Amino acid sequence: MCERPPTSREHVPPRCLFPEGKDMDGELYRHNLITVPSCDLHNSAKSHDDEFLMVSLAGIIGNNSIGYRHKFGKVNKAVRRSANRLLEEVFVKKKHVFVVEVEPNKFIDVIWGTPDAERLRRCFEYIVRGLHTHHFGMSFRGEVRVHLGYLYPEEKNARAFAGLVKRKMEIELDGKPKFGENPGVFFYQVTEEDRFGLYAMRLCFYGGLDVYASLKPDGTAMPADLGMELLKRGIPTVVTLGETQFVFNDVGSADQSDDVGSGG
Repeated sequence: MCERPPTSREHVPPRCLFPEGKDMDGELYRHNLITVPSCDLHNSAKSHDDEFLMVSLAGIIGNNSIGYRHKFGKVNKAVRRSANRLLEEVFVKKKHVFVVEVEPNKFIDVIWGTPDAERLRRCFEYIVRGLHTHHFGMSFRGEVRVHLGYLYPEEKNARAFAGLVKRKMEIELDGKPKFGENPGVFFYQVTEEDRFGLYAMRLCFYGGLDVYASLKPDGTAMPADLGMELLKRGIPTVVTLGETQFVFNDVGSADQSDDVGSGG
C-alpha cells in the first residue's frame, strides 16, 4: 500500500474469513494462509475492516456450505457481541427483513438490502494489492478498480455491465490456475497482461462470491474505447461477446442499487 518499512505481516484475505476447526467439526481451513509485509499504519487501518468484511460475505446468497456454517458460528457470535452493530454497518439501506423456515420448526431471518459498496471496494483493493505483492513479489503501483460481481444491481445498465464483466473474465481466465490452499473459502486467478499493459484478478469467496479487479500500472495509458463513450453518452448500444449480447441504455432503466441477500 505504501513505501513505509514493514513492521509485521498481514493476512490477505483477513484470517477471520477462514473458519476455525472447532466450529467446523475439526475440518481445517486455516492452513498455509497468505501473508504479506505490512506497516503499522495500514495494518491498523485494515484491522477495522476485517470483521466488517467477514459479516458482509459469510452467509449471503451464493455461499457454499462452508460460508453458511461460518455465518451461523463465528459470524453470529461476533454480531451478538457487537449488539448488532456489525450487522448495521453492513447495510447502508435495508429493504426487507423476513423469516424463512429452513426445516420444520427451525427459522432464520433473511435480510435483503443495499450493502456499503464503497467500503467493500476499499477492503477488496487492500486484498488485491496484498495478493499482487504475494504473487509477483513486488508491490503494485497504479490504479485498482474493483467490481463486486456477487451483487445484484437493480438498474438495467448495471446488470448488463455485470454480465459483461463476468463473461469477459470467464473468457480471459479459461484454463488459468487457481491459487490458494483453502479454495472452499478463497482462491484467486490472474489474467495475462494485455497489449496495453493492463491485467485483472478474480477473487472467489466461499465457492460463489466473485470479485473482479482491473489493475492499471502507473504510466499505462488507457486505450480509447468507442463502446464506453457511447454508453456514457446514453446512446443505445449492444456489446457482443462470443455468442452473448449485452444491451445498454435500453428504455426504462431504474435507479442503480446494489442489493444482496443475507441469512441472519
